[in-house]
Formats: sequence, C-alpha cells, structure tokens
Amino acid sequence: MADEYFLLVCDDVAHDVVLTDSGVHVMDVVQVVRRLTGLSLWHSKVLAAQVPAVILAGVPQEDAAAAVSALRGVGARAEEREQPEPSFLEH
Repeated sequence: MADEYFLLVCDDVAHDVVLTDSGVHVMDVVQVVRRLTGLSLWHSKVLAAQVPAVILAGVPQEDAAAAVSALRGVGARAEEREQPEPSFLEH
C-alpha cells in the first residue's frame, strides 16, 4: 500500500512570534511573555533571556500581530514570521 500525503491549503498561514531583544525593561517583557504563553515566571524569564527566542509558534496572523504589539509596547524588539511550508520527501 503506497503512502499518500496531502497538503491542505488554508487562507491563514501559521506565524511565529520571535523575541529578538528584551530591551531595557526586562521584567516587563517577562510579564508579557508569561501572559502570552502561560508559562511560569521562571520559565518566562529564561525564555526572555535567551534571545532570539520563539515566544509563540503556529498562531494565526492576527494573534501574532497582537503579541508583537504587546511586546513592543513594553520596549522589546519582536517580529512575526511566517512558518515555512512543510516539505514532504518522496520515499
């Protein structure tokens, strides 16, 4: 039996939110990261310190834009990136 793969094309491409710089007010950024991800304070602090870091992965563009706006609002540098399309290898 042959394996068949189907790629479903959606109108909404998944986006990642990437924190590129925490800025001067690191604890404010940590609080926003915590609110966005639901992680503990400690995990949010570790994530904010390891830049560049993917804060959210595979979210709709509207959610990614809102998250980037929230991070920039507290002085961080963040960007949204489209996730690359999956490539399927032939066997």
